[in-house]
Amino acid sequence: MDVIGVGLGRTGTHSLKFALERLGFGPCCHMYDLMAAPEKAHPWLAAARGEQVDWREVCQEYRSTTDFPGCSHWRELTACYPRASVVLTVRDPRSWYESVMATFFSPATSYISPEQSPIMEAARLRAATDFKCRPDDAEGMMAAFRAHNAEVQATIPADRLLVYRVTEGWGPLCAFLGLETPDEPFPKVNDRRSYEEAMVSRFRQHCGGPR
Repeated sequence: MDVIGVGLGRTGTHSLKFALERLGFGPCCHMYDLMAAPEKAHPWLAAARGEQVDWREVCQEYRSTTDFPGCSHWRELTACYPRASVVLTVRDPRSWYESVMATFFSPATSYISPEQSPIMEAARLRAATDFKCRPDDAEGMMAAFRAHNAEVQATIPADRLLVYRVTEGWGPLCAFLGLETPDEPFPKVNDRRSYEEAMVSRFRQHCGGPR
């Protein structure tokens, strides 16, 4: 594991996944990948339940992570891979909360059962642990978002950590990783408008969701 993304979902994590893979740090583990391959999600579900897992075995095929489930297990992953660079994607707390409510906590995901998608069940379990409040508690959710970012920055040495907004583009990311900047636009994917369509499409294809 070379790069660990520790930013919470809806902070540009899907764009970061594409960027990291473009820079040679692929495959990058993202929640969407585990929706497409449910058999790979079971160790993450076990971890979400508080069970012990072998992190090197769980992550053996990946060179990077971003989004859930890695961001919920950032303490374990950064300890397991002490040489890995760490990227904390951030955004305005209010816009983050509005995006989360319009996507992850939207009706598009409410029908998905644990049997159909173990990674979605893991996400639900970790949401209760990570946020410690109801999703409709805006102030509580934003406080948890700020606390997550603050704890990461207090824990990870500054020379190992990039605090990053994907709107900054290639420059800060490539400088941090010691790479040349690609001569192409920075990836911009998975905006709020496309999220529900993408979720439903993936779920229909791999889990047999409603049509």
